[in-house]
Amino acid sequence: MYMPRHFEETDIAVLHALMRSRPLGTWVTQGDGELIVNHIPFLLDDSGAGCGVLRGHVARANPVWKLFSTALPSVVVFQGPQAYITPSWYPGKREHGKVVPTWNYAVVHAHGLPRSIDDRDWLLAHVSAMVDTQESREVLPWQVADAPPDYIDSMLRAIVGIEIPIAKLAGKWKVSQNRADADRAATVTGLLERMDEQSREMAALVGRPGDKTA
Repeated sequence: MYMPRHFEETDIAVLHALMRSRPLGTWVTQGDGELIVNHIPFLLDDSGAGCGVLRGHVARANPVWKLFSTALPSVVVFQGPQAYITPSWYPGKREHGKVVPTWNYAVVHAHGLPRSIDDRDWLLAHVSAMVDTQESREVLPWQVADAPPDYIDSMLRAIVGIEIPIAKLAGKWKVSQNRADADRAATVTGLLERMDEQSREMAALVGRPGDKTA
């Protein structure tokens, strides 16, 4: 990933926060002579040393669990807030016209060698943890135990676990740090006027470049 120094984010807590808030990762690996891309929700375990471990699962019918490279690291991309930035917001447009559009975004790339896990107990613990994490926001949280045991067993037989110990994390927060204060202030105003969630989240990042947890 192209990484100008002023856009680089190295705080592992900030990177982990984005990965947890946007758990649907784009998993890219090599296999069978081509790039294989899948979109998978991951759970991040940072209880040990290092950058953490990603855990997810794929359908057994998905050949990626047999084809992924065990020699070349995979990358999982976690996409945070993003927004188009129009130069019409910048004071410089009216003063001299030497302005152009750009796109702001926050993103994390997690690199590591994956392994597949075909073990019922591991899968049950993984699926239960994922469900509990996501259902915690619901008024009436669903639990794996709410479904009949034989049905859960059949669902577990239909998936294979994926575990990726993270060897390297790369974070890029392109949030107008290279613009003048007046441009950033105008960008925040313009984003908030759009009144959509992505723009509001980006406005928070642009307005507080030192606070990158949004």
